[in-house]
Amino acid sequence: MAWRYARWTAEHDLPIGVAERRNLGTRVRAGDVIGAGATAGNVVRLAGARRLGIAAADLARLLRVSVGSEVVRGTVLARTGRRFARTLSAPTDGRLMHLTADGDLYFAPAAARWIVRSTLDGEVVRSDDACVAVAGAAWGLSGLAAYGPDAVGELALGVDAPTDELQPSRLDVRLGGRILVGGARIAAEAITRAHACAIAGLVAGAAPAAGLRVVYGNAITAAGSATRDDSPTVLCLVGFGTAPLPREVFAPLAALAGSRAAIHASSARLFVFAPADAGDFAQDAPDLTLASDYGAVRPLANGRATAGEARFASEVTAEALRCGGEVIPTANVMPFDAER
Repeated sequence: MAWRYARWTAEHDLPIGVAERRNLGTRVRAGDVIGAGATAGNVVRLAGARRLGIAAADLARLLRVSVGSEVVRGTVLARTGRRFARTLSAPTDGRLMHLTADGDLYFAPAAARWIVRSTLDGEVVRSDDACVAVAGAAWGLSGLAAYGPDAVGELALGVDAPTDELQPSRLDVRLGGRILVGGARIAAEAITRAHACAIAGLVAGAAPAAGLRVVYGNAITAAGSATRDDSPTVLCLVGFGTAPLPREVFAPLAALAGSRAAIHASSARLFVFAPADAGDFAQDAPDLTLASDYGAVRPLANGRATAGEARFASEVTAEALRCGGEVIPTANVMPFDAER
């Protein structure tokens, strides 16, 4: 089943350097900040006891902030004396990492700030320094891979048919902050144009792998990244290259346009926050198969029949299915919502 209304759980991984996060049981909406912090730069060693003129064993007693605390530039870390006081201050924004046995401090400057936003309306069911998980009800659609950060915005239609390619000419700044539904393909030009127009996300059957590398670089993974600044998020529902969307998938996308939506990148899942009775969307989508040129994935039509073993052009003999006048290796066919 492609679309289904259910109670989902979205896990949001937190990078190292958490400064704040939502408490267990807190109610949140998609787009709310559920975690924030800073990534650390190169650690520096600060002279502590020697600078203050005290014994190394006394420094712990004179610290004004605890080890592990995040501080801003100029914060007094330790102080001694009254009339002729000596102080040790934070050289920049960062985190106090460690107190050594000989009375020095290790301090990590803040390299960059990060935030993580919820991709579900619901309540926090897990909250620790590694992850904040939110559980809530929504319409959900699972895809193959997501590139970019988590995205939240209004769902909007960018094509007229599920076999169309999303054209850059249809993207402008009026669509900023929205999640745009494409058809069978999103080219690199459309992703670049969407970035310039501040569009939050793109959802389509497929995108060319080479085009994704051009936009996001070779380091980006198919599981996305919750804290990347790059936008928009690209959600490939079927495969790579070109992949027409089945009617059972595209029709609900068109009907739900105008609703709030979110893309959870790590699970490659689209959530749409519409009522459970918004439509009869809970239908089985057709199975998927490789195209004859092996460069794309397409929905498999009904009317299949087993064909036993068949010998293919590659001189490989394998179990096959017959669909119309076409014979397809069984290994090349999988359900739409199968783990891929």
